[in-house]
Amino acid sequence: MSAELRQLRLQQKRQLVREQIRDFPDFPTTGVLFRDISPLLKDPVAFGAAIDLLEAHIKAEHPAVDCLAGLDSRGFLFGPALAQRLGVGFVMIRKKGKLPGPTVSVAYTLEYGQAQLEVQYDAVKPGQNVILIDDLLATGGTMAAACELMGKLQACILECVVLIELKSLKGAEALKAFPLYSLLQYD
Repeated sequence: MSAELRQLRLQQKRQLVREQIRDFPDFPTTGVLFRDISPLLKDPVAFGAAIDLLEAHIKAEHPAVDCLAGLDSRGFLFGPALAQRLGVGFVMIRKKGKLPGPTVSVAYTLEYGQAQLEVQYDAVKPGQNVILIDDLLATGGTMAAACELMGKLQACILECVVLIELKSLKGAEALKAFPLYSLLQYD
C-alpha cells in the first residue's frame, strides 16, 4: 500500500472516530462542554478505528514499549484492547483503595479537592518502558500524578496517550516533562 493511500485511510478512520464523539453542553455543571465517548464505545467499527489509530502511532513511535498503564477508569476501556494488539501487558492505575495487596500511591490536587492514585508495587519493573493511556486530557492533574506514580516505580515513561485533548484547559502544560499524543484535539 502506498504511503498516500495509508495516510488517507488513517484520516478516514480519524474522521469516523471524531463523528462518534458527542457533545453535551452544561454537563456536569453550567459552562462545561462534555465530550461523550459513549457512541464510540457502542460502535464496534469506530472503536476498532480508534484502536487502529492508537496502535499505528505507538508502533511507529515506540517499538520498544513493555506495557501500557491505564488511568482509572476510562483508560481501562482503551488500554487492554490496545495492549493486546501490541502484545504487551496492561497495568491498572486506580483510585485509592481499589487494588489488593501492597501498593504505591501518590496524592494530587484536583480543581475541587485532593485525590490519590495507586498502583500495585510490582506492576512494573525498574527501567521498563511504559506508555500511559486515558480517554481524555483536561487540566492534566490526573495524568501528571500517574506519571509521578510510574516514576516512583522507576519506570521509563515513553509517552502519555489520550483519545481526546481539551486544548483550552492546557493539560499539556502539566506534562511538560513527558511527550503527549492526543488522537483528537478540541479547543
